[in-house]
Amino acid sequence: MGTRLGEETDVRPKPMVEIGGKPILWHIMKSYSHFGFNEFVILLGYKGYIIKEYFANYFLHQGDITIDLADNRVEVHRNKSEPWKVTLLETGLQTQTGGRLLAARDHLGGQDFMLTYGDGVADVDIGALVDHHGKHDALVTMTTVQPEPRFGMIDAGADGRIRDFREKPPGDLGWINGGFMVCRAGVFDYLRDGDATIFERAPLENIARDGLLLNWQHGGFWKCMDTLRDKVQLNQLWDQDRAAWKKWK
Repeated sequence: MGTRLGEETDVRPKPMVEIGGKPILWHIMKSYSHFGFNEFVILLGYKGYIIKEYFANYFLHQGDITIDLADNRVEVHRNKSEPWKVTLLETGLQTQTGGRLLAARDHLGGQDFMLTYGDGVADVDIGALVDHHGKHDALVTMTTVQPEPRFGMIDAGADGRIRDFREKPPGDLGWINGGFMVCRAGVFDYLRDGDATIFERAPLENIARDGLLLNWQHGGFWKCMDTLRDKVQLNQLWDQDRAAWKKWK
């Protein structure tokens, strides 16, 4: 529900909060599309109808139109379409991450699929990630990242006097789950608690214990939009033409 984004998420779901005038969800999908992946299943929860409306009226959001009220006709003049096939699934307001994933099982046809969250952008080489997954027998390949530090550090002497300030190196926080996963259909065998299944808990823990969780370390750009501060930073990067995740033309 994106409660740390304040008023932004009072009126829209977190994936629809905008960077450069476009929902962060659009940025994520453009990243996949750049590597040739254009079929999406979006698992809806909080205010999911807003995401439905966005895609149902995509041409209205993106192009120039004439609306003839007398003839009840809409003409699209400048069609900024994407080669996307988008399936939108209602998964329930309180459903946990694993429960939402379960809702997609019948729409995936038993094939390998990719999985990510609706609030983070990165310059992950998704093509290389998929190739890496295909060369191993892992059930899940997880992109891991080193988050940026949020606080600086101080150097203080034995006398208690502060001598210097310095930024905390990113590596100090270790590696975390950055989303951008590749999964085989067998992952559904680990989702055993229905809507209450938290994917990041028992399922991934058990997959790891079974030796079927593969690490794909990404040392490039990655940022999750958790707070208004994150939103401001991402918009600044976009406005300054320094959006490292923007690989498309």
